[in-house]
Amino acid sequence: MKNLKKCLVVVMMLGTLINYANDKKNTTYVVEGKKVKVEFNAVKKGNKLTIRDSYDVIIFSQEIENSGNYSKIFNLSNLLKGDYTAELEKDFEIVIKNFSVLEGKVSFNGEKRVFKPVIRTEKNKVLISKIDFNKEPLKVALYFNGEVIYSETVKDNSNVLNRVYKLSKEERGNYTVVINTNDRNYVQNFNF
Repeated sequence: MKNLKKCLVVVMMLGTLINYANDKKNTTYVVEGKKVKVEFNAVKKGNKLTIRDSYDVIIFSQEIENSGNYSKIFNLSNLLKGDYTAELEKDFEIVIKNFSVLEGKVSFNGEKRVFKPVIRTEKNKVLISKIDFNKEPLKVALYFNGEVIYSETVKDNSNVLNRVYKLSKEERGNYTVVINTNDRNYVQNFNF
């Protein structure tokens, strides 16, 4: 039964990956000297678009209101010289487009995808799955009523990471899982 559940999670995550791989290319291009048109295909209502500078300061943030294709023209004339990212946060992944502003010109430096960890709870177990083709370390910390009860850094050579943590049946209360990977934190609170 445990193996069946693990297989289902892996199949769901791989299905999502294949589905996104079949999408048309998301595009970004310059409309006028300081204006940029950003497009993403296959967005869903509730996805979030964020533009950040190199110091991780949010310059623009918007929740997508309609499913389908997304297109918006941004006026970048007020941006200082530097590096920026346009990030579309989806259910299981984040699409990141890097761009630079130099002397009023915008240049794009590629696109990458970061897959978010999937955190599930089942009775007294915490199940964590993550697809990561770059095989980045994954730091996991479990908290009980605000105090760390377990932490580890997982380094795995496979593209799919699966972990199961068993909680004490006697320790009931508020739990928090904090995962740090790909320079991002993911937090999930739950009660057991």
